[in-house]
Parts: sequence; structure tokens; C-alpha cells
Amino acid sequence: MSSQPPMLAADLAEIAERGRALILSLQDAGGAYPASPTFSAYRGYSWLRDGSFIADAMSSAGEVASASAFFDWCARTLVARAPEIHRIVAAARAGAPVPDGEMLPTRFTFDGGSGDADWWDFQLDGYGLWLWAALTHAERHSLDVGPWRRAIELTVDYLASSWDRPCYDWWEEHIEEVHVSTVGSVEAGLRAAAASTALDDDRRALAADTAAAAARLVRERGTADGHLVKWLGSTAVDASLAALIAPLGVVAGDSATGRATLAELERQLVVDGGTHRFATDTYYGGGQWPLLSCFVGLAHVSAGNTARARELLDWAAGTERASGSMPEQVADHLIDPSYVDEWVERWGDSADPLLWSYAMFLRLGVELGVVTR
Repeated sequence: MSSQPPMLAADLAEIAERGRALILSLQDAGGAYPASPTFSAYRGYSWLRDGSFIADAMSSAGEVASASAFFDWCARTLVARAPEIHRIVAAARAGAPVPDGEMLPTRFTFDGGSGDADWWDFQLDGYGLWLWAALTHAERHSLDVGPWRRAIELTVDYLASSWDRPCYDWWEEHIEEVHVSTVGSVEAGLRAAAASTALDDDRRALAADTAAAAARLVRERGTADGHLVKWLGSTAVDASLAALIAPLGVVAGDSATGRATLAELERQLVVDGGTHRFATDTYYGGGQWPLLSCFVGLAHVSAGNTARARELLDWAAGTERASGSMPEQVADHLIDPSYVDEWVERWGDSADPLLWSYAMFLRLGVELGVVTR
């Protein structure tokens, strides 16, 4: 339980509005959302994962043009890489998949380039998430996905060819594993594609069949003791699993698996309302992430526990700085403080602001009726 007193709805709404305004002010003219405008390791880059969740939050709050501009940027970026995608798909179908280093990147410069900084780049989750977010946005606002159709087709082909490959997780770690949050992100995107009338019957069938295979893999190898796990064969949990419950909806919040997963996330990772990424996290000492408390809050809404979701929103609100920014993480309950100096020496202080943090606050605020749509 959170030890903070409840916040007034009006105060929560003001924080959400500051977040909305900051996201709008920092969105690149071409549509990309910067991960953080100041943090040395993120500056100048947009992630498909972060950006998709930011766009979904903006879409849910009624910022239709902002979200559409991001999806326009995604579509241009992916269509420009069509030759790479064709080569990757052809190699996989021939039984000779390309090396990890030749797969598509997880983040792009604002002009759609790869940038010149080394990164833990091979991550599949963002490709599923952009499909899910774009198609959800189009359905929510009755939009024509025609301008994004070619990029959607390319993404379906890419994911269908490679969805079960080991790759880095949401946190750029453990490339040797198949991560349940990644598989769930892919499933969500492909299910959205399978339901879209914008695609031809063959691609819709490909998307549906691959999504079903992903769901089957999670069901058969992605759980332990009734709850979702960090990666196949693990027994640990990761806070990113909350997203599979909500907003992605690949696991129902009121299902046995959803309830067990939420209970385990609360038991292992949530302290006084603040949520750690995973139990052995040492990144900047392993702090608590506002965006993850909001994901857990969304999962609780899905499970029918809006009171707990409101507590988590209140905790996230308390992380906003006096300067009017919401950070990536806070250091109130570090898992291992001995690692902080190592990361500060490498990259400086942790990211502040992180647009994804404000976005998830906005998204949960909309779900709880604190923010006007």
C-alpha cells in the first residue's frame, strides 16, 4: 500500500496537463517523440516502444494530430527500410536467418536514421507495439490507415518471420532469452493487424496465425505458479508484464493469470506505490519508475480495482519535480545503491524528464477519469 495521502483530482489533472503540454512542445516537427531531451544516452533518439505508448496516451487524451504525426513518422521510417525487411524475411524463410546485428534497430534518429552510437539494438517489442498503437488509434478516432498500410504490411512480415527469436528485452538486457513481455507486445500488434480490414486476407491470416502461436508459447512456457514470467523458463517477474494486462489486453486482468501476475508484481516489485523494473535491477541502483507504477495501475483497472490504481497514480504524481518534469526513476528505495556512481559517471544523472513517464501518467489519468478525453 502507498503511504502517501490521497491527492486531489484537480492536482492530478494539472500534472497530467503539464505532461501533455511538455510532450507536445518536444515532439519533433517530423512526428518523432524524443525519449528525453537532455539525458546523454537518449538525446536525439526516438524509440518505437516509448513512442508507441506516448502516442497511445496522447490519442486517448484527444491529441489526435500528435499521435497521427508519430505514426506517420513510423510509417515513413519503416517504408524507407523495405529492402532490409525483405532481406530479413527472405533469409528467415530460407532457413538462414540474418545475424542479430543485421536486424532492424529499436530506436531511430528523428530523421529515421540509425545514428552512430552503439546500442543494444535488436528488440522486437517496439514493432508489435507500433502496430497495436497505430491501429488502436485509428479505431478510437475512426481514421483511415491507408497512409500507414505499406508500413503495417512490412511490419507484419517482419514479425511473422522472426517473432520467436531471442532478443533484448524492454530494458536492453539478456539478448539470449525470449522475453514474455516482448512476445506479448508482438501478439498485441499482430492481433490488431489481423482485425484490420486495411490488409489483404493473406496478411490478416498470417498475422492471426502468428499471434495465436505467440499466445500459445506464453501459455505453455511463459508462466510459473500461475503467473507470467520475465522470460521463457524463468520464475522471476518483470514490471513490463503489467502492460500485457493493460493497455495491451493480451491477458485479462480478471483472469486467473492476470490476478496471479498482478499479485506477484505487487509482492516482489512494488514498495509504497513505487515500482521497480525487476528484483535484481542495478541500473542507477535499481530505483522505482513512475511509468511502471502507472502500468500496474492500468492492470488494476482492468482487474476492477480502481482504488489501487488511484493509489499508484498518486504515487507517480509525487515523483514530479518542482521544476515541472517527471523522471525516469526515483531513488527512494534503491535495490543496490552501490551501482549509482557507476552509471552517473557513465551517462550523468538518470533521465529527467522522460516523456514516457508523463505519458503513462496521462494514460492512467484518462482511464481513471482524472483527465478529460
